[in-house]
Amino acid sequence: MDQDATIDVREAVVEEAVDDALVAHPGADEQPARPPSRPGLSPSRANDFLQCPQLYRFRVIDRLPEPPSPAAARGTLVHAVLERLFDLPAPQRTLEAAHGLVSPQWAELREHSPQVADLFEEPAALAEWLVSAQALLGTYFGLEDPTRLEPAEREVQVSVDLDDGPQLRGIVDRVDVAPNGWVRVVDYKTGRSPRAGFESSALFQMRFYAFVLWKTRGVLPKRLQLEYLGDGVVVQHEPSEAEMATFEARIRSIWAGIQDTARSGQWRPRTSRLCDWCSFKTICPAFGGTPPEVPEGAVERATGVVVGSAA
Repeated sequence: MDQDATIDVREAVVEEAVDDALVAHPGADEQPARPPSRPGLSPSRANDFLQCPQLYRFRVIDRLPEPPSPAAARGTLVHAVLERLFDLPAPQRTLEAAHGLVSPQWAELREHSPQVADLFEEPAALAEWLVSAQALLGTYFGLEDPTRLEPAEREVQVSVDLDDGPQLRGIVDRVDVAPNGWVRVVDYKTGRSPRAGFESSALFQMRFYAFVLWKTRGVLPKRLQLEYLGDGVVVQHEPSEAEMATFEARIRSIWAGIQDTARSGQWRPRTSRLCDWCSFKTICPAFGGTPPEVPEGAVERATGVVVGSAA
């Protein structure tokens, strides 16, 4: 669960920033209105809809807040450390330097998201959690030697407007460019690698990024690389243009499903073992809960569909 939680946290930042352009903030009347953005879709939100349309509604239509979790916060922290590590000159990118970045990045995380400090009631619990983050960084150094790498881009926000479709957007952890022009897209996962047979689902996010980069830059990444710091496994894939055509059809199918659901207003829950980790279980109709009223205009802002009412 934690590997996906990291994606959610960082993509949520981008999506909320875009969505904030659609509605005025209380007390900010003096600021000029910003033009509306196109409805968007990120890898995690696409997976939300496939996993459970009701979950998609809670997150995208209702935009309900979710409490932080230690796993998600740790993922955010480790990503921040790895990003800052490459600010150092190559010879200084050591494990000791990475460990030294943990405390300042934890302080920065608390500054931007004060609620994460409430995750740890006792100093001992916080200390143990920080040690677990350091352990993940140790695993990273067993997978790569950062002194031999010079990433072209890190934590890059990517987006493309799909013709007759949504704006596809997300955040790429790292883009490497070889001297011959080959592009490698790298994503860090702080969870464990998927079981055999589940790699395709894990690669959905990477195919998403490859497609957006291909459409916006005209260069199809040569390699997609997932680095699982939870168990030290690296998953690699070489995409093709034919695969990208199939992926585009898949994205269009998911978006059509979202819009059809928006027109019907029936965001039906789909129960699974993942429900045990869902932040919205108490208000989910599948478990006897009552969802809130859909905010006025929220369906149109999120999906582009105008409806008279939505359940």
